[in-house]
Amino acid sequence: MLFLPPATATPLIFNPPLFSLPTLGSNVRINANRRFPRFRTCHVSDGRTLCIPWGFAQCQNFTDAQHRTSSVHSTILLHFAAPAVLFFVGLGSVSACTVGGSLPTPPSSVVTTTLTEEKGVAESLDLGIDQKDLAEDNEEMERSFGVWKTKKFALTVPLRVVALRGSFPPSWIKEFTQSQSRRAKVSAEFRRSPESIFSELGSSSKKGSIGPKSAMAADIVSLGDSWLNYAINDGLIEPMHEVKNQSWLNDLSDAWKVFLRRNNKGELDPNGKIWGVPYRCGCLVIAYKKNKFVKMGLAPIEDWADLWKSDLTGKISMIDSPREVVGAALKYMGASYNTKDVDSQVPGGKSSVMQNLKLLQRQVKLFDSTHYLKAFSSGDVWVAVGWSSDVIPTAKRMSNVAVIVPKSGSSLWVDLWAIPAATRFDSSQIGGRVRGPSPLINQWIDFCLQPGRSFPFKQGMLPGFSPNALQLYSNNAQEDVAIVKTGNGISEMPSPDILARCEFLEPLSEKALMDYRWLVSQMEMPTCNGISLSFQHFLSKFQRFLSNYGSSSS
Repeated sequence: MLFLPPATATPLIFNPPLFSLPTLGSNVRINANRRFPRFRTCHVSDGRTLCIPWGFAQCQNFTDAQHRTSSVHSTILLHFAAPAVLFFVGLGSVSACTVGGSLPTPPSSVVTTTLTEEKGVAESLDLGIDQKDLAEDNEEMERSFGVWKTKKFALTVPLRVVALRGSFPPSWIKEFTQSQSRRAKVSAEFRRSPESIFSELGSSSKKGSIGPKSAMAADIVSLGDSWLNYAINDGLIEPMHEVKNQSWLNDLSDAWKVFLRRNNKGELDPNGKIWGVPYRCGCLVIAYKKNKFVKMGLAPIEDWADLWKSDLTGKISMIDSPREVVGAALKYMGASYNTKDVDSQVPGGKSSVMQNLKLLQRQVKLFDSTHYLKAFSSGDVWVAVGWSSDVIPTAKRMSNVAVIVPKSGSSLWVDLWAIPAATRFDSSQIGGRVRGPSPLINQWIDFCLQPGRSFPFKQGMLPGFSPNALQLYSNNAQEDVAIVKTGNGISEMPSPDILARCEFLEPLSEKALMDYRWLVSQMEMPTCNGISLSFQHFLSKFQRFLSNYGSSSS
């Protein structure tokens, strides 16, 4: 222990510094040190202030004998010396300093004091007051620790999902959270259409900033398959992470893997990456009013060719998707939706396709993806051509309506899970997603593709069907996937033989894109008189489609 020079009240400086109080009176007293609970502040009669450990309790009446003070000093010295040697051994040197003076040589009595005398002094100093404080402090510590142990510090991992409204049941959120032992904190937000989600992603990309509530700041979003190549090429999404050993990828059929693997331009590539994972799919269907057909003596609709019958002129409403409208003409002519070269693969080439499109526009009263079902429900038209996710819920609310998939095959639509490319933005702009996408993404995808998730589709609670069901159908395992029919006989899935003729809409080849542009240019010529306002709306949509496709492909 070190001592201050006599006649000074300056405290010793320890490392860490010890709190000291000013000298009080002529007695040597030891008080509680509030800043360092394991030390006590000792005020000596000659003005010195010392900080001593718990081993000393209280000093009093040391003013009449220097020997008693020296004994206290020697006791303090011995008690401090042992831990000090242990603490500083091996450090090479020990230094101490005082404020306002140098260290005096301890009196000889300090050196000659016996251990027996020190023990007696220590015992005489211990009056039990500090022991009481120690007991109270220990009780308080144990009480605080007991409170701390009762608290639950559960690890929660966030997962923010932005999805298409009605594309999966809300109960999935609860079931997934329970499957993760409640460690997942899942929040779901819904948008009205795939186009709105794509537009939201594009808006954030153009602004160069992300709001915490935007779709770009989500961990995973819904994306329609028709928007997949645009999203990849525009850098709006990033490939799935660590998919090689994921069970959901191993469970998908080869047909799915071929469709999902894309290069950085969104084109099909067997060596490409997985940019999206399906969780719901369906097909383009045709709904018609059976009572009207019976009344007019018309045969039920079975295939695309029935749409070109003169009895249905002006009695059809249809979505305005260019791929679907041109695809309907191609299927009518026995060709594929994904025809790469119209002149070489379609009888009569582009001119024949154009003539059939002109005939179709006379048959269709309304080309409008927003209002085509309203016209069908009100009775303005007898036939509606559109996606099963739209048509089947509407048909279920009506009577005397049949819904069919053309027997020559139809297009397949897919709702995919995709990861927004938010990591290329400043992390301070993306809310809670500051360390990249949630680690729960693969667990969420695996959950959505479990066989049990197909139950809402099988029961007709949701339109469409599970990707697993599509895979089982392709393997002719019809007994494992029942064809569900509602009370009015509407099937949620086509039969296996028709499904085998259905197609995913693949990205257009460069030659096919040129053919599409030629078709638009010819149909807009003045010689093509008699074009309805509805078909003009379709052509306008066609032009925007080609413009967007061209900018994405460049």
